[in-house]
Amino acid sequence: MTVRDRHGLELTGASEVAGGLYCDAVKAYHCYAGEPFPMLRAALADSPGFVMAHVLVAYMTLVGTDPRIRSMGLAAVSSAANLTGTSREAGHVAAVTAIKAGAFSDAARILEDVSIAWPHDVLALQAGQQMDFLTGDARMLRDRISRALPAWSDGMPDHHAILGLHAFGLEETGHYARAEAAGRRAIELEPRNGWAQHAVAHVLEMQDRRVEGVAWMGNNAPDWTRESFFAIHNWWHLALFHLGLDDVEAVLELYDGPIYGEGSTMAFDMVDAAALLWRLKLRGVDVGDRWGRLADNYAGLPLGQYAFDDVHAMLALVGAGRDVEADAIVAKLQAVAAGAGENARITREVGLPVVEAIQAFGQGRHPRAIERLRAVRNRAAQFGGSHAQRDIIDLTLIAAAGLAGETALERALLAERAAALPLV
Repeated sequence: MTVRDRHGLELTGASEVAGGLYCDAVKAYHCYAGEPFPMLRAALADSPGFVMAHVLVAYMTLVGTDPRIRSMGLAAVSSAANLTGTSREAGHVAAVTAIKAGAFSDAARILEDVSIAWPHDVLALQAGQQMDFLTGDARMLRDRISRALPAWSDGMPDHHAILGLHAFGLEETGHYARAEAAGRRAIELEPRNGWAQHAVAHVLEMQDRRVEGVAWMGNNAPDWTRESFFAIHNWWHLALFHLGLDDVEAVLELYDGPIYGEGSTMAFDMVDAAALLWRLKLRGVDVGDRWGRLADNYAGLPLGQYAFDDVHAMLALVGAGRDVEADAIVAKLQAVAAGAGENARITREVGLPVVEAIQAFGQGRHPRAIERLRAVRNRAAQFGGSHAQRDIIDLTLIAAAGLAGETALERALLAERAAALPLV
């Protein structure tokens, strides 16, 4: 008997029970909420040869995690590679194999082809968009979802996930009204869709609609926080709204509570913590020993694997005054940049210059920080993240210009920033 998912796609190696568990895990993954791992463990205990269950474990554990969890993803890739599935499933196995090697662009292209052939494969669309995010490919964030839209309609299972994915792609390409409408509709269909919640938050951030942002995040907080493994990033968005309203006390309360109160060692969570503290530093806010705790956690993570994470590690070390460890990051990235592969190129072209700029800023060498940041700011999308996350580059450049006494440059950058805000 052939077991299929909710869209009729074959699930090789799955029993009916395992297939049901997997479908529930995928549903949780679409929302970034719930407990998919216990379901996947049960599915694989029942059906060890279940290709897509191994694949989903890999997608969830290979990127943005600590070494212990990443090891689960490495094992899942090895298991999947030894199994035979459909051509669609083979595409997924090839994609996670590429992710394992750090070849995010290759994985993105593989998943692009999977989605073209099977537009109802929501996992391929979601994982593919994650690769676009990691490589800063704004057009594909939007267009890989746009291509699938003709195959979707209201009432279909997982339609909320498609809308949420499309909302984020639309936002990152400046289609703010359409993005907000798609994101809000996704939340109407599934209030726990953390990605759609975050897509609307991005729209409100980019349009400087801070009061509305606080309201958006506060009106349904129980939905996007419950059992969510994406909640910290959404709390970070709420903190940015408060920061834009000059409510530093609220920002620190959020940092000490849901954002970094528990001191996560997950790379995605640490990025949010570092970026928030750095924004406070640029405002001259004394954050006490918060930097030290974050820097301690970064010391336990391997660096030089993803330039975007490396930059945020440098923020933490500079903020904590860890000069020796900061020097070690620069040396590490210089070695990485001299190598081959996608991350080496991105480190060479973006990551290393930004890391050097952050270090120079911390040392008071503001002209050097300006020189390095101006050299890369227009191509910084290559190292991934969103427009809101990469804003740390412009904010640091503006601060460096002011501290260096380059008032004309500071004035020009502030004018540029003001003019970029859309009319709403």
